[in-house]
Amino acid sequence: MLKAGVQRVLGTMSGTSLDGVDAAVLLTDGVEIAGFGESAYRAYTAPERAVLRAALGCWPGDPLVEAAGEVVETAHAELLAGFEAVDMVGFHGQTLAHEPGGRGTHQAGSGQVLAQVLGWPVVWDFRSSDVRLGGQGAPLAPFYHHALARYLGLRAPVVFLNIGGVANVTWVDPAVPAPEQGCVAFDCGPGNAPMDDYCAQHLGMARDENGALAGQGTPQGALLDRFAEHGFFRRIPPKSLDRAAPVPEVSGLSAQDALATLAAACATGVALAFEHFPKAPEKVLVCGGGRHNATLMAMIAAGCDCPVMAVEAVNLDGDMIEAQAFAFLAARVARGLPTSGPMTTGVAAPVGGGILSKP
Repeated sequence: MLKAGVQRVLGTMSGTSLDGVDAAVLLTDGVEIAGFGESAYRAYTAPERAVLRAALGCWPGDPLVEAAGEVVETAHAELLAGFEAVDMVGFHGQTLAHEPGGRGTHQAGSGQVLAQVLGWPVVWDFRSSDVRLGGQGAPLAPFYHHALARYLGLRAPVVFLNIGGVANVTWVDPAVPAPEQGCVAFDCGPGNAPMDDYCAQHLGMARDENGALAGQGTPQGALLDRFAEHGFFRRIPPKSLDRAAPVPEVSGLSAQDALATLAAACATGVALAFEHFPKAPEKVLVCGGGRHNATLMAMIAAGCDCPVMAVEAVNLDGDMIEAQAFAFLAARVARGLPTSGPMTTGVAAPVGGGILSKP
């Protein structure tokens, strides 16, 4: 039997940037946050990352998918084995393909395998139900963002901006008790992935550390103007992207100008997102790896009409919010509560996604 009330739930996230696995303990009943536990990170090795990269865009049945699943399961098992006294795990897996309205969504890695290896109940496959019922299947962190805003005692609307491989926003009104009514969320454009991919392909680097190279370059206005005309930005939310988000064509530019333009593209997507918020937010709280890029953060702040700050400014751990979110969602699945709704993924009615696998 799963324990009632507040539980120690261990959430995981392996994002589109393919850098590694985040894991964090959240104390929650799936409605409120009671506290935060320990966290840890396990980087993918270069060979593991190569296996995952080769399987991007692949669906179950493709021979590359099995190898990717083994990488994901091994990395998670190694990391999660270091935690103790866990009641349940929320396992996101590694997104290889995401095609709402088409073939669906596919995350590599089996929660059943992890349940057997770790001996804990595992909630997984969070996105498929939402997509099957007509939703975008993303973003899924908004209900957790709503709980965070209430945990922080915020009263005015606030935006959580997560910059992973893709950038997404959640507009939250903490005065509305139910997350189904108090959130508007959507992917807003490219995040770190185009910058990281450029660094890997052209510079032999994992990333532009702290935006140092981008800070030496000049964003190319004509390229950004064409980028901003992409139909995605005018589409009414909810809406989602995968790693194939629209990006400016930067071939032929110096590395500095290319990275500056790609950073400015992320900032442009954030600025355009404001057109879709029901009411102006009091501030923007930034989580995910992109908040470490000082050049990108300055560009985002320049394009917003309210303060922009990393979530550490309100004493949250910006590296672990998505992992914590899947812990929160796992607790909701175990209690039969919705994990997404019309204003976050576009699904017709609030839906609870996820499969619960027991050891």
